[in-house]
Amino acid sequence: MIAVVQFGGSNCDRDAVRALTDLGFEAERVWHEDPLPEETTGIMLPGGFSYGDYLRGGAMAARSPMMNAVGDAIDDGLPVLGVCNGAQVGCEAGLTPGAFTTNASARFQCEHVYLRVENADTRWTSAYEEGEVIELPIAHGEGRFEIDDEGYEELESADRILFRYCDEDGNVIDEANPNGSRGNVAGILGDTESVAVLMPHPERASLPELGNTDGRGVLSGFEG
Repeated sequence: MIAVVQFGGSNCDRDAVRALTDLGFEAERVWHEDPLPEETTGIMLPGGFSYGDYLRGGAMAARSPMMNAVGDAIDDGLPVLGVCNGAQVGCEAGLTPGAFTTNASARFQCEHVYLRVENADTRWTSAYEEGEVIELPIAHGEGRFEIDDEGYEELESADRILFRYCDEDGNVIDEANPNGSRGNVAGILGDTESVAVLMPHPERASLPELGNTDGRGVLSGFEG
């Protein structure tokens, strides 16, 4: 069962459950003050505005006792995926390096973007080909990925960058970067392949009736 963690201010938890269920997973929302169900096989940290994004996006949710349970689950090998605000929570909790901060435009960005698959040899990207271009929606005000030089070099050398913002033809250029993220980075791995965060929303591009199913490959990573 995939546990979709619900913090105060989460607003994509129902979307995540519906998308996962449509893919054949058993999924349910779990309030952050409750324990993870014993049958949990994976965890998703969904999008939204946990605690109103006070201090920084994800900063308060990252201090929830639930994140201790998430850390224990990671130690046990369970897959964990953070999306948008969930990505911010993951970074703030130290599940992944770097930080997501205010967009270069200083505006809330809500649009469809193109992503190039940088590493297709992970559980979260194995449904794609390396270099493949997919389209996902974004909706964030603090989606700019930042990391110091040493950390960025480590991500690149260890092949931990999953997606970069690109144009429709797969060119990674400044004009295709919606928020000013360093290196056009849109999604990365944690210290282990079982943990990933990304700013775009795969759950919003997973249902056929929405006309775009490019995000299904990311969510299928819960299968292993």
